[in-house]
Amino acid sequence: MKQLVIRAAAATVLGLGLTTGVAAAQSGGSISNTGTDSKNIIKSGVVTHSHVQNKNKLGASYSNEQESSSGQAGVYHNTTGGNATSGSSTNTSSLSLNASVTNTPSSTTTTSTSGTSGGTGSINTTGTSSVNVVNSSSKNDMTVKNTNDLSVMVSNDQQTSSGKATVAGNTTGGSATTGDATNTSTTSVTFDVSN
Repeated sequence: MKQLVIRAAAATVLGLGLTTGVAAAQSGGSISNTGTDSKNIIKSGVVTHSHVQNKNKLGASYSNEQESSSGQAGVYHNTTGGNATSGSSTNTSSLSLNASVTNTPSSTTTTSTSGTSGGTGSINTTGTSSVNVVNSSSKNDMTVKNTNDLSVMVSNDQQTSSGKATVAGNTTGGSATTGDATNTSTTSVTFDVSN
């Protein structure tokens, strides 16, 4: 439809002959063979709108419940009693979590915002005292919205107890030794988000 407007305007100028006329082109084109004192205008404009929206939601939930206990050791009612030793009780928990998210604009979006330019136009063979204007414009508008929602929930419940060691009622008694009670928990969470 824009090309039809251009041709109609040019035809009007030619029909006016030596009187003042106006030729206008809304997008890139050419105007030629216009009369004296004519006004020839070619306007070309490109407007690009790009909207990029990234929503990243990363969540990690870890629940650890451990319970351990060592047995009971006893030496009772002996002439000569030996040693009573209970074993060690240990809980160990380890978690390592890595998550990576990268948001990169598409090549189409990048090209549309960086490589656009206005159209071209040419005006030639115009009459004397004519005004000739070629106007080319380009507007690029890009909006980027990033929303990052990161959450980590770690629940760690550990219980440990060493057993009971008893030496009792012996003429000669040995030693009573309980084992170690140990809880160990290691948690590592890494979120890497690049927008």
